[in-house]
Amino acid sequence: MQTTDKTAKQIYLELKQNPTRKRFGFGRKAALINVDPQKAYTCVDEFATAYETDPRQMEYINSLAEAFRVKGWPVVWTHVAYMESGEDAGIWGTRTDTPDSLQNIKFHSRRSEFDDRLTIDREKDVIYCKKMPSAFFETQLQSLLVWHQVDTVIITGGSTSGCIRATAVDALSRGYRAIVPEQTTADKHESYHYANLTDLVLKYADVVDVQEVFDYLQAE
Repeated sequence: MQTTDKTAKQIYLELKQNPTRKRFGFGRKAALINVDPQKAYTCVDEFATAYETDPRQMEYINSLAEAFRVKGWPVVWTHVAYMESGEDAGIWGTRTDTPDSLQNIKFHSRRSEFDDRLTIDREKDVIYCKKMPSAFFETQLQSLLVWHQVDTVIITGGSTSGCIRATAVDALSRGYRAIVPEQTTADKHESYHYANLTDLVLKYADVVDVQEVFDYLQAE
């Protein structure tokens, strides 16, 4: 195992300047998957579980969603919410039991609501309530992507080290090109954020500037 005194951010930025892996690249048609941009994770002034990396994250997500709608390509939003008992969180909900705990994001609570800054078209967009990290796990996402004949998924939201990574791994495992626009993801600590961006770049996804995604959408 290599050792270093560099921070996770330094390692990521060096890799970004000197990539060591070939990109998967954009495919023929994409879907936008916005993973859990809900108040429990975005309202930093209200909830201890919330986080922010780029202050323009919601703005970028909105712009991407609108660009996808213009093309008639699928826009997906996921959020997590659980029963009053929390039993549908399974073993994941057993490590802590505080007001901030995962299984205490209850249905119809503020923590379960999407961020107010987001523009969601509830007639055209697809919304899934998920229980586990990956947006693919026990949702209809796979069927939706097959129906739309997409080969690429653009993944935004949070957290980088949790649900973004899990969704990217599952996307790759199912044969999709996974693209993560850097400015649209966030995590609780920069160490987790940049360490996982590094791991995504090296293994599971292309981490790109959000402008590259807009360029792809305009070129198609």
